[in-house]
Amino acid sequence: HLSTKRKNVLQDIEQSLKAQLQLMNMPEAEVKIEMQRLPDLTRTGYDNPIFLFNVNKGMALQPIAKIASGGEMSRLMLAIKSLIIKKNVLPTIVFDEIDTGVSGEVSSKMGDVMLKIANYCQVISITHLPQVAAKAQHHYLIFKQSEANKTTTHIKYLDRQERIYELAKM
Repeated sequence: HLSTKRKNVLQDIEQSLKAQLQLMNMPEAEVKIEMQRLPDLTRTGYDNPIFLFNVNKGMALQPIAKIASGGEMSRLMLAIKSLIIKKNVLPTIVFDEIDTGVSGEVSSKMGDVMLKIANYCQVISITHLPQVAAKAQHHYLIFKQSEANKTTTHIKYLDRQERIYELAKM
């Protein structure tokens, strides 16, 4: 029964992922999820989802691990997480450099997706990209200090002027 329910929603998930990827400068992206039946029942059922992916028109779908670049993987993960959050409202989500491998306009668009997610829950994003950081309402600077034999990590809330300075440094 669970396998049937999963298979019935695959097409909707694929279309939703495609729409999210289009928002992040992947207009030709295709995603297909195939359910492989496992020989034995596990605690999550008999299904093993296989994600197939393609970003270029006319190319064959292939397993994500074989075809996706770092930037493509980052965008796909953000797309998947944004769909999960809409269905399972979480109080907070932490993105630790989910924007790795992207820059420029793509990173700005990823920031827009994170901003939309912030309508559903609190978003904490660790980033090195000013295009992403600039979209936040609050900013913290995380830094390390070394003294004699030890290094300590610190966090500092940034006021408006400090925010502008740190964004400019990025």
